[in-house]
Amino acid sequence: MAREKTSFECVECGMVTFKWLGRCPQCNSWNSFVEKHEDVLQKNLGGAYKEVEPVSITQFDGGYDSLSNKRISSGLGEFDRTVGGGIVQGSVILIAGEPGIGKSTLALQIAGFWSKNNGKVLYVHGEESFPQIQDRARRLNTCQKELMMLGTNILQDVLKTLDKEDYSLVVIDSIQSLSNINLDSVPGTISQVRECTFELVRKAKEKNVPMIIVGHITKDGYIAGPKILEHIVDTVLYFDGEGKHSLRLLRANKNRFGSTQEVGVFEMSNEGLREVADPSVLFLKGRVLGVSGSIVMPTLGGTRPMLVEIQALVGENHVAQPKRGVIGLNPQRVSLLVAVLEKRAGIFLSARDIFVNVAGGIIVDEPAVDLSLAMALLSSYWNLPINPSVSSFGEIGLGGEVRAVSGSKVRLGEVAKFGFQKCIVPVGSFDFVYSQNDANIEIFPIGNIIELIDLMKSMGEAV
Repeated sequence: MAREKTSFECVECGMVTFKWLGRCPQCNSWNSFVEKHEDVLQKNLGGAYKEVEPVSITQFDGGYDSLSNKRISSGLGEFDRTVGGGIVQGSVILIAGEPGIGKSTLALQIAGFWSKNNGKVLYVHGEESFPQIQDRARRLNTCQKELMMLGTNILQDVLKTLDKEDYSLVVIDSIQSLSNINLDSVPGTISQVRECTFELVRKAKEKNVPMIIVGHITKDGYIAGPKILEHIVDTVLYFDGEGKHSLRLLRANKNRFGSTQEVGVFEMSNEGLREVADPSVLFLKGRVLGVSGSIVMPTLGGTRPMLVEIQALVGENHVAQPKRGVIGLNPQRVSLLVAVLEKRAGIFLSARDIFVNVAGGIIVDEPAVDLSLAMALLSSYWNLPINPSVSSFGEIGLGGEVRAVSGSKVRLGEVAKFGFQKCIVPVGSFDFVYSQNDANIEIFPIGNIIELIDLMKSMGEAV
């Protein structure tokens, strides 16, 4: 026996109430509540309930190690690196990114390789027509007989197709285009995204088939839909990059089967996404030598070192409010370093226009960039170019001290690989770096920003 339950849900944030409201008290949206009707089944728990008993963890032969051994390559080494070495059977991977960044291209390339090597793949396309997908597949050279296309926006069509036949991989493009016909809301709303994802994850676990779900993000950079969407999937990947650059970065925000520190690097071309095995070459391409405010630093993307160029421009301010522009770095980190230089070194930059950029469109979000950023700011302020053969890395604290950072050995190795002759490092890393200095790079240990300023002034253009 069933009884009907009526409620109202905000399509913006998912808040549920039992009466209609003109304005949502949680997200302050107007006219965002829609009526929902649900059938609540009155079940005899005695007949439906099934007892379960606890078992020892040693009873099972499987486990994390066995899952790791059963990983299957996606065909893209950079994707495999990001997810932990390959795709695990039965796992659900969510790929999110801005419109036009290349999510569908990435998913189609994986589907094409997978269908060629591992059997039938079901690709559910709800946003684009079949001719559009087919044209892209031809351009990417991923047209395979075992790549099966299903054009639908109805969740029940997908579930029935999965029940009829076994597939080695399922791709949903995209979750915001699917709708459950048992719900009254339109596709893309909080309730539709939540319920469709729940059903798809349940089916993937039941059939033990890996699933890739493409998702949109909001203007604030968050995945469109309820936060629970990220909780119920196994892996959450963000695919991003500067729109005017060909560079694309794949980062793991959550990964039940591997690290979240690895970064996959791709370059968008007419033939699709190309893997970038050595990102430093791409990031340093076109670097102009002999100009002030420029220095190269070795950053870490997980376990992989990458050389990036930090650029700074400090100019005179002719208005009441100085201008600030930051691309590729955390603006608060720039403000922090400006304050530290003023308080601990007497270098007054707060009244000047300051612009900072990481060349190549990459985003650097680690403390090790502090030392290079400070050097770039000072170089531009003094109009004193830094020697192109110099690199640096290190964190700067609020007291002006330069602190050691992780990965000194691999950072120094990348610096040596590209012919840099000098490296400025935190004094706390000197002993370790010196002992690992196989390339005979000249190392300068720095303990605080006063020592850094003295070093830069004493060396002048030879820094």
